[in-house]
Amino acid sequence: MSSKSSSYEEGSLTLTGTVAMGTGVMIGAGIFALTGQVAEYAGAWFPLAFVVAAAISGFSAYSYIKVSNKYPSAGGIAMILQKAYGPVTVTGAAALLMAFSMIINESLVARTFGAYTLQLFDVDDNTVWVPVLAVALIVFAFVVNILGNKIIGNLSKVTAIVKVGGILLFALVALWAADFAFKPVTGSAGEQTTAGGFLAGVALAILAYKGFTTITNSGDEVENPEKNVGRAIIVSLVICVIVYLAVCFAVGSTLSIDEIIAAKDYALAEAARPAVGGYGLWFTVGIAMIATASGLLASVFAVSRMLAMLTDMDLIPHSHFGMPGGIQKHTLVYTVVMAGLLAAFFDLSRIASLGAIFYLVMDIIIHWGVFRHLRSDVARIRRSDHRIGLDIARSSLRLDKAVLIDNHCCGDCRHRGGLYL
Repeated sequence: MSSKSSSYEEGSLTLTGTVAMGTGVMIGAGIFALTGQVAEYAGAWFPLAFVVAAAISGFSAYSYIKVSNKYPSAGGIAMILQKAYGPVTVTGAAALLMAFSMIINESLVARTFGAYTLQLFDVDDNTVWVPVLAVALIVFAFVVNILGNKIIGNLSKVTAIVKVGGILLFALVALWAADFAFKPVTGSAGEQTTAGGFLAGVALAILAYKGFTTITNSGDEVENPEKNVGRAIIVSLVICVIVYLAVCFAVGSTLSIDEIIAAKDYALAEAARPAVGGYGLWFTVGIAMIATASGLLASVFAVSRMLAMLTDMDLIPHSHFGMPGGIQKHTLVYTVVMAGLLAAFFDLSRIASLGAIFYLVMDIIIHWGVFRHLRSDVARIRRSDHRIGLDIARSSLRLDKAVLIDNHCCGDCRHRGGLYL
């Protein structure tokens, strides 16, 4: 690690804290911001869209785990690309796609925090207070990141316990209110679902799982990174699949598809109303605020480190703009400024779609690089393991292509069969 990045704190994150950060990003962005939007595309099949997205993310995670286990590094996405392609344009471009995808996601989550907070005061979420609260949360994330990894890790643990426990409790209450019938969602929108619309829902649902890359970007700041980075990714994905499916069934058993689409960013809050009345709304909104705040905190942590590594590799230019401190502190400032501008001035649903496209393109580039250039370097000695690694890399490329390339834009109706910009 170069001296320019001396602010990195090697071994400062425990396995538990790393898992908490990963689930913080995934749960913070996924269920609370995307449930309604995925239902809008996938209709009654939106729980399956989350399952398919989990499968794609699981295939993707294999490549990240294998490379990160051998080459743990803060800013890990940039490191994987550099190992696969070298210090060339494609490395910097693909890493920037990942950074922009996460920054877009941060703005999405920050605006969702604002929309949920206003539910406590019965204020319409079209008010100027949504971007104001979003920017305030981004500033809070900046302050916590400045305080250091120990504070980030401890805060992530607390928020993870509160929100995962709260979400699962909500799911059980909603299912109890529905007599555990696991009824499929109903409504005219769900009856119009097409294959293209389902794929569009899957593309957005992938945003709910891509938080595992936050763990990759933590790299050598994790204790025993050669083992714990992979462990943290696997545990985080398993936890999130369980939580997402519980919530999908709970929401689907309580609301019709039209009600889910109408609620969009606060579908869980609306689902709580018929279950336990007004108290459920307050409880759900509280959990959502904690989840979105912790997700943003972890995401800002990861992006700032990846941008710092790109600077260390001389792949992107850097200017201090008169600021004191090291490069990582500067990239932290750049991250929150970009996220704040997006949260203040851009449409929420369009932000989500653009972020999904950036992420999938970057993921294809990474898997192609691992498949073509790193497969022998990171594979186990046993030939059977090497073959499994090749098959998984190929499958990851095909799955990403199916969601991104085959899912083309074809109009601006609601179930347009593709993402829109």
